[in-house]
Amino acid sequence: MFGYAGSCGRVFPEAKYQRCVVHFYRNVFSVVPKSKVKNVAKMLKAIHAQESKKASREKAAAVVTELKAMKLPEAAKKVEDGIGETLTYCDFPSEHWTKIRTNNAIERLNREIRRRTRVVGAFPDGNSALMLVCARLRHVAGNPVGQQEIHEHEAPGCPGGRDLRPGDSSQGAKRQGQDERRTAALDPLRPAC
Repeated sequence: MFGYAGSCGRVFPEAKYQRCVVHFYRNVFSVVPKSKVKNVAKMLKAIHAQESKKASREKAAAVVTELKAMKLPEAAKKVEDGIGETLTYCDFPSEHWTKIRTNNAIERLNREIRRRTRVVGAFPDGNSALMLVCARLRHVAGNPVGQQEIHEHEAPGCPGGRDLRPGDSSQGAKRQGQDERRTAALDPLRPAC
């Protein structure tokens, strides 16, 4: 196996590969006549609307049979060959499914980084480019839109963070102080909460 999936398997052998569901649909639609795309889209969405991986596989088998009956053998083959790669998200808790079954989040982040680096144009050195990208990643990770739940180890006084006093002897206070010092050292541009 070559390409992205093969590379990931070699570099990160324990990692699971999730093919983007949207891109999978587009690949199937590429061999479907325009007049039948809506029907095929409903069938494909039904596969990923199931409540378990087993149910999704059963639905996929039914969709393959239906596609063959509709005289769409190429589409049936694409579904049959690629459905396993699109169901990896089912191995994770169901509350994460909608976020990890597509790569929209990472594509959006890449567009944002590309937009920011194009504004600058030419960087004096590689470190300045890296600093800009890292600053943007930290912003997204710290933003409630980019990060749905605010973690407890945020700095005191930040919205949602625990207000641990410097004299608190708990492990959380020690860890929080370490996190704050590490963050301040890595990001001189980060504003204090």
